[in-house]
Amino acid sequence: MKKFNLSLVTGALLASSAAFAQVTAITNATVHTMTDKGVLKDATVLIEDGKIIAINPSSVSADVTIDAQDKILTPGFIGSMNQVGLVEVGAVSRSNDGYDKKASAMFDASTAFNPRSSLIPYARKGGLTQNVVVPRGGESIFSGLSFVTDLSGDFESVTATETALIVRLGAKSSGSRAVSLKQLVDKLEGQQKKLAKKDKKEDKKDEPSKEEQVLTKVLKGELPVITKVSRASDILELLKVKKQFGLNLVLWNAEDAPLVKAQISESKTPVILSAVSNLPSDFDSLHASLETAGELEKAGVKVLLAVGSDSSHNVYQLRFDAGIAVANGMSHDGALKAVTSNVADVFGLDAGKVAKGQRADLVLWSADPFEFSTSIESMWINGEKVNTNDSRQDKLRDRYNTPSDMPRAYTK
Repeated sequence: MKKFNLSLVTGALLASSAAFAQVTAITNATVHTMTDKGVLKDATVLIEDGKIIAINPSSVSADVTIDAQDKILTPGFIGSMNQVGLVEVGAVSRSNDGYDKKASAMFDASTAFNPRSSLIPYARKGGLTQNVVVPRGGESIFSGLSFVTDLSGDFESVTATETALIVRLGAKSSGSRAVSLKQLVDKLEGQQKKLAKKDKKEDKKDEPSKEEQVLTKVLKGELPVITKVSRASDILELLKVKKQFGLNLVLWNAEDAPLVKAQISESKTPVILSAVSNLPSDFDSLHASLETAGELEKAGVKVLLAVGSDSSHNVYQLRFDAGIAVANGMSHDGALKAVTSNVADVFGLDAGKVAKGQRADLVLWSADPFEFSTSIESMWINGEKVNTNDSRQDKLRDRYNTPSDMPRAYTK
């Protein structure tokens, strides 16, 4: 009797299953594509192998069909400027990996990311499928390098590293802001000179340090520089630095941005802000307003919305903040772009749009995603349907609302 090679049979079966990957069809959806195709009514979206393979195909052949019943389908929202996965309890230092006293331009905290953090299922409940994580840094003006994760909870959740250099400028609790700005300029000038020498074939045998590699990417415009500033005069100084070195500059916070919106728009500099920042936290942010996002949009500035400053535990409320921006002058389409395609464009992500070939990060909503009463019907991350009802809050609700003979405060 002939013996079969089990490993070969298993391999063949796996290859066969890969060749016939499941196709999911979402039909009769109102699709906000975030592309020049705008909003598509009664549309069909096909998903296979984690990608969108077709929109409104002439014929549909699918393994799974979901009738959206005219409900709204959007790209998954993208969070940013937080430490989700790096922090569990902010006040407990042993659960906080986003800060280090010695952090510098080379600080990459992605290896400390915890995909099983309790903050991730809660973020999914707000429609977030990806997130840009930024370290809090240390004593240097450089906080470190951002990285991107999906919010599936899988151990391979980090999808991109070194996606931007984070720089904190502006007011200081000790010392002058002028010194911080000069440190940035000196670093850039120093690396510029090193590159010029290298072009002349001097020091060609020297291996560049990690910091030099980062600064070289910055000077080539390959790596965005996210600068945390608020005051209008600081913004104008940074726009000069952008022009001097050809930086891919992004402003973060920028409460005073409406005062210099024409200059920001002319320089094509994106702005990341909190839509609900309407009270000054210091003398740099006296012009904080609920109308800032709308004002900047009307001025032609690319706006990205993030939830507060370092609000890792509240990224769930990003959609509500976007709704507040709409209520205070921002267009609905502009607010959707500010939490999807604009974020993807700035950080170079395969996300933020519903288009053929795009990664299938999608959310089907019961109604307008910016309305408080709206809920998520279904969510897909990289083409896989994920649970949006498994957060710590859901589990606590179920635990204490389920009749039991156990004491109310049982622990096991």
